[in-house]
Amino acid sequence: MALNTARRAGLVEQVIEQLRGSVADGEWPVGHRIPNESDLVEALGVGRNTVREAVRALAHAGLFEVRQGDGTYVRATSEVSGALSRLCNVDLRDVLQVRRGLEVEGARLAAANRTDDDIATLRALLEGRDNEQRAGHHDEFVHADTEFHCAVMRASRNTMLIDLYLGIIEAVTASVNVMNESPVEDVLQDHHRLLDRIVAGEPELAAQTAAVLFDRLLAGLPE
Repeated sequence: MALNTARRAGLVEQVIEQLRGSVADGEWPVGHRIPNESDLVEALGVGRNTVREAVRALAHAGLFEVRQGDGTYVRATSEVSGALSRLCNVDLRDVLQVRRGLEVEGARLAAANRTDDDIATLRALLEGRDNEQRAGHHDEFVHADTEFHCAVMRASRNTMLIDLYLGIIEAVTASVNVMNESPVEDVLQDHHRLLDRIVAGEPELAAQTAAVLFDRLLAGLPE
């Protein structure tokens, strides 16, 4: 993306607006690593301190997540949704219940409408998810798990359902983040059973498997 060169006055505020705009227009989606500091300095025509301060402000607001030694990633589509994703631990049961409603139907439709490309994508994502979990890479696991569930929804071919799901993606990611801190037994195998049902083209069994997966997660929450 070609960013506009910032003017002299209010440089930090201008850079914040330009970075925020890159997220808002979808150029940098949630989970995307933004350009490194040197690239932003060159693209914007400002100093390192200005870029650093702008990124720090957006990270504090919940829009970005700075991962030491890895880079800065888009965490949310707006400061509001970023704040909600941080708060959603309080309402984790509500988030999981909403996900259950959307993902049970998504699994049903995915089993009916998936393509060979969808199957290949789902298998690769689930393998990556399993590898990150075994390696104990928490952040990478959260990203991989979220991408797997998004891929199931995309395989449904229901545009409204996909849009609804992506509209709560920050809450979805936050719920995965929290649940992975105290993993529920059997959920790993539930994901494989879900994929098997989708691959086999069994809509009702896929829906039932998705329901069981979320019922386990909900049952594992403290009262």
